[in-house]
Amino acid sequence: MYKFKLFTLSALTTLMLLSFQTVPTKVNTPSVTASTKAIASPKITWVKDSYDFGEIPQGKPVTVDFSFTNNGDAPLLISEVVPSCGCTASDYPKEPIPAGKSSTIKITYNANAMGAFSKSITVKSNDQEAVKMLTIKGTVK
Repeated sequence: MYKFKLFTLSALTTLMLLSFQTVPTKVNTPSVTASTKAIASPKITWVKDSYDFGEIPQGKPVTVDFSFTNNGDAPLLISEVVPSCGCTASDYPKEPIPAGKSSTIKITYNANAMGAFSKSITVKSNDQEAVKMLTIKGTVK
């Protein structure tokens, strides 16, 4: 009888210990493979992001075109071009620029004030960088 009780006690202890063990469960997680596609996005590439007019005559506005290409894989949309002061004006494409296509932003500086100048132009777009600063400088004589 003693052996039976000992066996029963041992069996119960083993069952209790087994019931507390956790069995790993398989978690279904999506695997990342080479076939997983990245989100399409535009990528603006500038030919140049600054321009030096050098010496310019007073009272005569000067203009420069900042050229760029959309090297991304989605349409590029320029939402806003903001010059740093009222002496600088901008003209930019309002329609989306398709992937692989190029365009320009025209900047005009009104050369009324004598002396050196340096102006910044903020370009906002749906590019990964989102905000880009262009600069113009020169000297009005």
